[in-house]
This record gives sequence, C-alpha cells and structure tokens, in this order.
Amino acid sequence: MIVSLIALSIMQVEPASVGDYSFLSLFMMSDWVIKAVMLILVLASVWSWVVAVDKFIMITLLKRRATDFEDTFWSGRTLDELSAALGNDARDPMARVFAAAMREYNEGSGTQRIGSTNAKHERIDSVMNLVINRELAKAEKGLPVLGTVASISVFIGLFGTVWGIMNSFRAIAASESTNLAVVAPGIAEALFATALGLIAAIPAKIFYDMYLTDIDKYGGRLEGYADELSAILGRKLNAGG
Repeated sequence: MIVSLIALSIMQVEPASVGDYSFLSLFMMSDWVIKAVMLILVLASVWSWVVAVDKFIMITLLKRRATDFEDTFWSGRTLDELSAALGNDARDPMARVFAAAMREYNEGSGTQRIGSTNAKHERIDSVMNLVINRELAKAEKGLPVLGTVASISVFIGLFGTVWGIMNSFRAIAASESTNLAVVAPGIAEALFATALGLIAAIPAKIFYDMYLTDIDKYGGRLEGYADELSAILGRKLNAGG
C-alpha cells in the first residue's frame, strides 16, 4: 500500500513541491507524538553509548590490573609478604579476593585445631565466592541499560513508524489527494523514526553481547584464581600453617 502511494505520488508531484526533509526539518514539522518518539530514541542511544564507553574503560582496567596482580602473585613472594605489601590498597577484584582469603586464613591461626582445618578451608572458599559474586555484580552494573535499549528501541521506532503512516492517511483524507507533497511528510517521519530505533538498538545489542561475554570470561578468570589460592591455603592448613 505504501509503495503504491509513493509510486502514484511521484507521477503527480512537481519537482518544486518537494520540501526540505533534513533531520532537523523532519523533527520540527512532526507532531508531538513523533517528536516524543524521536527524543526518547535519541536519549536512549546517547545513554547506551555512555554506558558502553564506561564499560569499555572498566573492562580494560580490570583485565590490565588482573594481569599485573597475577604477575605479582606468581613472582615467588610468600603469601604473608604479598598480604603485607598489599595492605589496604586492594583496588583490583582479584586483589580483594586474595585479601579476603588471607583475612579468613589468619583469623585465629594461633589457636587452630586439626579438627577445624576442613571447616576453616570451607569458610575461606565461601568468603572468596562471596567476594567474586559481589565483584561480578559491580562489573555487570549498567549492562541492563544496554539490554533494555537493545530490546525496546525497535518497538518504540515501530510505534513512530505506524504513527507517521497514520499521519499520511489523515493528510490524504483531509486534502483528498495522494500528491507526494501530501503523503511525503508522514512517510518521512515514519522512516526517520524507524531509522532512529535501529540506530539506538543495534549498537546497544552489540555492546551488550560483547561486554557480557567479556565479564563472563573475567568471572571465569577470578574463579580460576580463587581455586588456585584455595589449593595453596588448603595445603598450608593441612601442614599446620
């Protein structure tokens, strides 16, 4: 139907009757519904890009700091030396896992009994898992924004598309003409709303999938380190510290 209207109108329109259909002009000539749709989509797109840049910086720093900490951890220093050198400066999630495990390990070491070794080892594992879950929750903060923008922007744009086409039919009914100058504004609004919906949704979906994968890999890296640290502390506990 829309294609037929456009084809019929092209045969009837004079070149001079085609107006200015720049993005700004389309926004200014739109009714309040289309303007609201366009503003929502633009804001959603900007918001998703802000979150995406923030996540890129965060994930890059997490990977770099994890590599630096692993190099330090496997440098041959003892756990006590590493703990003393780390102090309260645990900016990296992996360092916070180490600090939490060492605090639990050192708690009551002087009065430890053989029968409590397994229980203490389990407490160390539990503490590390709690820290890992908390750190991953922090890392995932903001991802729901990308997921939401990716899922609803297309539908918001589709609503604008339908509304723009309805405006075109209203214009045809009011003017009793299918001239391109009559139907073009509504169709242009509809297509512009569709484009904005795709512009907002596609990058958000790409970033969401990419960062979710990166965080899953980083979570596996944290869990792998926690398993290695747990094995080391378990051997120390079984050897009596």
